[in-house]
This record gives sequence, C-alpha cells and structure tokens, in this order.
Amino acid sequence: MKSQHIMERGSAVIMPTYARFPIVFDHGEGCELTDADGKTYLDFTAGIAVNCLGYHHPALTAALSDQAKKMLHVSNLYWHEPMVQAAEKLTRLSGLDQVFMCNSGAEANEAAMKLARIYAKHEKAKEAVEIIAMDHSFHGRTYAAITATGQPKYQKDLDPLMPAIRHVPFNDIDALKAAVSPRTAAILLEPIQGEGGIHPADPDYLTEVRALCDAQNIVLIFDEVQCGIGRTGTFFAYQGYGIKPDIVCFAKGVAGGVPMGGIIASEQVSRYFVPGTHASTFGAGPLATAAANVVLDIVGDPKFLDEVKNKGDTLRERLLALKAKGDVITDVRGLGLMQGIELTCEAGPVVNRAMDNGLLLVGAGKNVIRFVPPLIISEADIDRGVAILEQSLG
Repeated sequence: MKSQHIMERGSAVIMPTYARFPIVFDHGEGCELTDADGKTYLDFTAGIAVNCLGYHHPALTAALSDQAKKMLHVSNLYWHEPMVQAAEKLTRLSGLDQVFMCNSGAEANEAAMKLARIYAKHEKAKEAVEIIAMDHSFHGRTYAAITATGQPKYQKDLDPLMPAIRHVPFNDIDALKAAVSPRTAAILLEPIQGEGGIHPADPDYLTEVRALCDAQNIVLIFDEVQCGIGRTGTFFAYQGYGIKPDIVCFAKGVAGGVPMGGIIASEQVSRYFVPGTHASTFGAGPLATAAANVVLDIVGDPKFLDEVKNKGDTLRERLLALKAKGDVITDVRGLGLMQGIELTCEAGPVVNRAMDNGLLLVGAGKNVIRFVPPLIISEADIDRGVAILEQSLG
C-alpha cells in the first residue's frame, strides 16, 4: 500500500513527537479528506479547529494562487496591503484597537504575556510581573506558554519552568480573588477550555473577572486560539458573553490552514509595544494575510456566524439525543461548533473505531471527544457524522 511505504519513510526521518494515526492524507474537498489509498473520511476535526472553510475552498485557493504570483514574503521592515487589510478587519471584528501578527497560537500567547508585563511595569509597579492562569488550561508548547498551561502532564522533564506564573481553578472567582495581589500583572484564560475537556466559562464568572481586572489594573488576556474565529457563532467567543478583554490571542482558523496567529489589544495596552519590544520574521506575511482576508470576509459575515450558531445547535441536539439512548455519554457541553462529549470509557478506542468507519474525531483529555468540524459543514454531514459516532460507540 502507498500509505504504508510513506509512513515507513517518515518514521525513519521525523522525530516521533506525535502519536500519529496510521493514515496518509492526499487531498481534501469540502468537509472530506481522502487518503493516499483512496479511502474518504468525513472530517470533524478540521486540523483541530484550523480548516474553518474546509478543503479546496475556491476563494481561499484563488487568493493564495494570486498572492503567490506576486510575492511570498517581504520583511516587516516594509509595508504591504494584505497585512493592513487583515489588521483593519481584525480590529473591526474584535472591537479592539491594534494587532500584532505572528505564526501560531503559542507565539500569540507569548506576545500577550510579554505585552502585559511591559504594561504592568509602566502602569502599575516594577514588581507587578505575576501572571495568573487556570488549571486544566492549554496555551501552547513554548516555555512561557507551557508554564501557563495548567496541565502538569505537558510539563514533564521541562523544569525549571518560567517564574511568576501560577494557577487557580477555572470558574472559581473566590480562588482567583484570593490569588490576586499587587504583583499581579495579568489574568490569562480561555473562554472555553479546549484541550482541557471543552469547558465553557460561566457568564457570571467572566463578568466578575472583568470587574476584578478593572478594579486592580490587571490586564485581562483571553486565549481564543481554538474558540475564536467564528467557532462559537460569534466572531470571538467573548462577544457571546458581552464583555471584552484587554488582549485577545488568535491563531488556528484565521487563515484557513495557512500558519498565522496574533494578538489584538486595546490602545491603552498596545501602546507599550514599540520598535524593538517584539517581532516575528514571518508574522504578517503576504501569503498568510492574503488567506486571512478571505477568511475574515467570509467568517466575519453576520449571516455566516448565524449559520454557525444554528449548526452548533443542531450538533448539540444530535449529541444530546445520542446521550439519551444509552449510558456511555455522561455529558454534552460547548458552544457553537465547539462541542464535547464526556464518556464513561476512554476516548481513544472510540476515536479509532470512528476512524475505521470513516469519521475523523479528536480527543480532549482521557475520556472526552471534541467536535470542531469545518464551519462550512452541512446539517446532512452533521447527521452523517453523529450516525457514524453512534455506530462507533456500539
């Protein structure tokens, strides 16, 4: 088989940092992927919330082709229009003021923590350096991001970790208030914890967190790397809660599969990023921002976001109906097209059986399966995917 030969070649030369499934993908169309041996799969992972417009989207493909004919890269020492257009759209869609662009979610979170510490040193106190993050969070694999991640399994053998980053329970306002001190520079959290098991923040909790930050001049950072870019039915998840952070971190779906990330901040905070404070060689490149402009136009359309919300409701209803049929699913939770089911068994075997049956799923912890399909998914494909899931739970 062609796939087996490619996997054997890859195993010889690629570091085994991923426990990869035994599939070699060749191409995709819409919400389906086809492997090197011709088997087609319905994709409910979207590259883990990256391929928001699915595969081979005509507008995205055309924009990338057109930009590739012009220039792939130009230094950030110069300007180019796709970068400016993308920043204009991001500020409009977020309600915040200025953008810094990089390549990934981890880089975005690093940038946010750097900016928050610089702001706090100028606006609060030289000793205001501490960042409070949440238990069960996930913020990336670079050193500050992995330190902020509230899951010790990701930090094994990496000590010593970065100083002045601590953790408190998520959705526990009393614990957060007890942890805050004059040394607190920032509070970092995901409005919906993704890798930690698909746990949305309680609305009252986020309201109180915002008030706490306002009262004590603390920078509020929302990591929306996974839950942003239309995933929940609003462009950013915080917009569904009716509050606004000082900094929001984005990545994953923003360029539809081309690597891109960044932060958007209020002018009060962003003014402390000046020449020399931060940089990214490939950030805001012409190819990525050309792709982002297509995604921002499509996903930022209120009608499209309403469709995501409706399709999210359909997915949730189907999962709740499946839960009611048996005792394997103990909980269904999430927002929009970011849903999770908690199981009485381990998620891994179910994910493997679904893959054998032609459905791609991804876990979110030991006994949780998450559903982050392309935002263009149809209700018919939702029904088809849930039917395959039911068969795989069997």
